[in-house]
Amino acid sequence: MHSPIFDSMFHLPLPILEKLVRPVIIYLVLVVLLRLFGKRELAQLNPFDLVVLLSLSNTVQNAIIGDDNSVTGGIIGAFGLLAINWLVVRVLFRSPRLTRALEGRASILIRNGQLDQQAVNRESLTREELLAVVHRQGFEGFHQVRKCQLEPNGTFYVEAFEPSVDDRHHAELLARIDALASQVAAMRPQPALNPEGQ
Repeated sequence: MHSPIFDSMFHLPLPILEKLVRPVIIYLVLVVLLRLFGKRELAQLNPFDLVVLLSLSNTVQNAIIGDDNSVTGGIIGAFGLLAINWLVVRVLFRSPRLTRALEGRASILIRNGQLDQQAVNRESLTREELLAVVHRQGFEGFHQVRKCQLEPNGTFYVEAFEPSVDDRHHAELLARIDALASQVAAMRPQPALNPEGQ
């Protein structure tokens, strides 16, 4: 005896092949669009970018699932997304050239304490947004940053002119350990030679 609840939960109104092809197409289109619109969208720098990313998932939802709210359809759609992502990751892992073409290159925004205004403009960043990134890394301003670059995945890499306080403490600790090891070695008694010099 069939239950109408289970029939509505698991009945597929769309063919399985269509349920698999839809997420693949949307996935590939989103990858290309995010590549075209730049790394800023991945960095989520301000509330406007966050709203775009959140709305984007809702916008493409119906294109992925179609006219289907069944559990089976959701499982097949999720499988399609995970499968295409797995395949793309494997292909990119084996082809560094294709990875660079799809992901792009890092953009150096600060060099030796100086803002590269062309690179900042190319990434559609304001001076205030970049300064906020520098502040989050513990720097007071651009003058303390030797290099800041925006990676293809939307993360920032910030490098200081001088080692950080933690790095200096670590180096001092290692130097003290080396000095103690030398002192301990000097305190060890030397083996005595027998009278015959053997």
